Amino acid sequence: MAENQSAVRACPLCGARTGRRLAAYAPREWDVSACGACGFVYLANPPAEEALEAGEAAWEESSAVEQEKRVEQAPTLYRFDKATRLRTRLFRGDEMTKYRRWFGAGGNVLDVGCAEGSRLRAPFTPFGIEVSRALAAKADARMRALGGYCVQGTGAEAIQSFPENHFDGILFRSYLEHETEPRRALAGAARVVKRSGAVYVKVPNYGSLNRRVVGRHWCGFRHPDHVNYFAPETLRQMAAAEGFGMQILNPINLVIDDNIHALLRLS
Repeated sequence: MAENQSAVRACPLCGARTGRRLAAYAPREWDVSACGACGFVYLANPPAEEALEAGEAAWEESSAVEQEKRVEQAPTLYRFDKATRLRTRLFRGDEMTKYRRWFGAGGNVLDVGCAEGSRLRAPFTPFGIEVSRALAAKADARMRALGGYCVQGTGAEAIQSFPENHFDGILFRSYLEHETEPRRALAGAARVVKRSGAVYVKVPNYGSLNRRVVGRHWCGFRHPDHVNYFAPETLRQMAAAEGFGMQILNPINLVIDDNIHALLRLS
């Protein structure tokens, strides 16, 4: 096991230890596995938490490296992948407009994996969680000026510090694919969101056509940043296990969309 890796983990969805390594998707030291019990796909040996806390721009840097690698190794597949992703973005509306529709005209909203904390603005009071110490400090300064604050830590751990029924909305926007304990993070969300509130989730869509066509060059594979690979059904199962019903927000283009957009509400 490499110095920056954690111990091999069980399936994040069902807890089984029957993972089968997917050699086509598991380069070098990173062990992408499919659970033999429930089929969930995940990274069995994710980075240690200490490595994540120290990095300020690890995701941005690894994203740029991955993009350059795909262009060099498979330029035709990369162009197909990118063109398909651009088509799915054409009719997406303004993010704040959607947040107001889902969460209401105001109130407390928690952004899990908030980076520097710039996603939320009035009429919401922004709160955040960010694993990077440097980014969490920037987010905390920004959010305190608007009446909220940011907690440094992983989503699964830091969400426990907020009071029950505190949030009108929660964002897991491009976060759950990074979280080694996604069920615990969702359980925390169920505790701190109001019964009238909602949780927005955006994760890479392992069930997408692009993943089947381009294989290991699919944009959703980013080693070792992405540690969970959700298909619509496995995301629904995980949400239901923590008390949420799930509405797919992009049902029409889901098959060609590299992301799942979903809204969770307590059942």
